[in-house]
Amino acid sequence: MSKWYVAVDGQSVGPMSTSQLSSALSSGKYPTSSMVWCNGFADWKPATEVAELSSPAQASAPPPVSTSQSHEIDFEIFGHEMQFVEIELDPQESVVSEAGAMMYMSNGIIMDTIFGDGSQQSQSGGFFDKMLGAGKRLISGEGLFITMFTHNGQGKAKVAFASPYPGKIIPLDLKKYSNRIICQKDAFLCAAKGVSIGIAFQKKIGTALFGGEGFIMQQLDGDGLSFLHAGGTIIEKELAAGETLRVDTGCLVALTQTVNYDIEFVGNVKSAIFGGESFFFATLQGPGHVWLQSLPFSRLAGRIYQAAPQTGGQTVGEGSVLGGLASMFER
Repeated sequence: MSKWYVAVDGQSVGPMSTSQLSSALSSGKYPTSSMVWCNGFADWKPATEVAELSSPAQASAPPPVSTSQSHEIDFEIFGHEMQFVEIELDPQESVVSEAGAMMYMSNGIIMDTIFGDGSQQSQSGGFFDKMLGAGKRLISGEGLFITMFTHNGQGKAKVAFASPYPGKIIPLDLKKYSNRIICQKDAFLCAAKGVSIGIAFQKKIGTALFGGEGFIMQQLDGDGLSFLHAGGTIIEKELAAGETLRVDTGCLVALTQTVNYDIEFVGNVKSAIFGGESFFFATLQGPGHVWLQSLPFSRLAGRIYQAAPQTGGQTVGEGSVLGGLASMFER
């Protein structure tokens, strides 16, 4: 009869029979990677390499089946100020994106325009499921259709998506955030197929009217990878329970569903009129995670609009002693 010993915390435990040790390993009493020894062994071996210790049910068990509803994709982000994300797809894997975000794609990838929000429910369901997904996108200010890229070839293929203005791309695994992220409606760039791109209604009328992002923000649901884009430098903050953070409404990029989001007046009319800031700012109360951006696109667009000659803005002659005087002869 074989006598077995198992190494536990640097000490050998035993002797025990083959059935006793097999039962202890299968029940989790000892890790399956434990080192074991039996008479006749020249040295200790991992239990996984000993055929006698593998139960028939364990040996014939099929590989675990993934319960993920979204396609599992690999990615790499390139660049610094003007970034793009390159996504690697296996055969029959897909990724969805907003129209116009694609930068390049490999041979074998098929681009298709789908009706709805890109989720499995929307595409596998009936007409009303597709209408519901498309309606959510329409209400949030996006189009009825979304672009899907599917790898129909062999081996690996790559497709890249570029950011529309200077900033950073934020990769988010929705499984780590209870399968839901709420973001500003222009932040979504692309996601693995299976992620639902819907709407998040603000419950309070003050948030709806003065929140900067309006009554509706986008809501990403699912268990796959999603990619957001934001302007300037990105900062992440983890808020403890009851911890409050006040930010400019345009600087808020995304937040987890546990964060309470409200709008607060700056305090007095003088600060609002002469302080150079907006009348309202966002109040974020934890617990939860928030993402902020240093350069909202609306702020960048506003400065460009103010400086445009068509709107009365004045140009400055860079590198010229005459400066703006030289522009008089250009008209």
